[in-house]
Amino acid sequence: MILITGATGYIGRHLVKRLVEQGERPRCLVRDRQRAARILPIDKVEIVIGSTTQPSSLEVALRGVETVVHTAFMTADRKQSSQDHYEETNVGGTSNLILAAKAAGVARIIEISGLGTKPDRPGTYMQGRYLSEKMLIESGLHWTIIRPSVLFGKDASFIKGLTALLHSSPVVPLIGGGKTMFQPIYVEDVVTVIRKVLQDPERTTGKIYTIGGPEYYSFTQIFEALMKATHTNRPKVYAPTPLVKIGAAAMEAVLPHPPLTKAAMSLFAFDNTTDLQSVERDFGFSPMSFKTYLATQPV
Repeated sequence: MILITGATGYIGRHLVKRLVEQGERPRCLVRDRQRAARILPIDKVEIVIGSTTQPSSLEVALRGVETVVHTAFMTADRKQSSQDHYEETNVGGTSNLILAAKAAGVARIIEISGLGTKPDRPGTYMQGRYLSEKMLIESGLHWTIIRPSVLFGKDASFIKGLTALLHSSPVVPLIGGGKTMFQPIYVEDVVTVIRKVLQDPERTTGKIYTIGGPEYYSFTQIFEALMKATHTNRPKVYAPTPLVKIGAAAMEAVLPHPPLTKAAMSLFAFDNTTDLQSVERDFGFSPMSFKTYLATQPV
């Protein structure tokens, strides 16, 4: 039995769909049954209502489970609220899951983290992601951590936000000069990696896999590719990082779904890249190119 936390999230829903297509019936931990019914093939999965932030729900969710795929993280594109908080979800939720998994006799947890995860200032988004990894590594459970770069695919938040900005802004803001490098990876390729990790516990347990697509792109080049794909043209304007941080804070204060958050600014503090051969070397297949995707799929 496989339990997927965050089953209605972006990676979670794609993983559920793939597992069902391959004849499996995964157990899905979800907070809202109605939302799950809109997103998941609900008649082909087992639904458990609960959350990693609700320890009492985890006993039922983990009963009879051998492997957990932990995708229930609050990502940097979402702003915090009284109901959703980075620390409570990413750190507290992971801690709850680990304790409950050990009590239930779960053999293994596969955690979906993010490229570039590292220690940071206490209370920051990045520090929370770092602590969630650290707790799992030190848990005594069998574990695997997968750190993908920024995702692309239908409704992927990073690309969706930039495309919305192209349609709504008269200019393209190049944060920090647009020089930060990214290595976008297709969500379906991330799911293939997860599937291969699930199928080969002996080789993959106790390892951290940092994965990205087959090409590097500067932030400027990503915008240029999106403008070409959407047949739009906007002047590019240098946007100093400190000024953009102020703007992100202002948007968080007034917008329910801001196009840029303070936490998302952490993606521009380093090049979001790894070895171009990371997926092919470790998992034996070539991931899809971002440009190929844009040439064949509507944005």
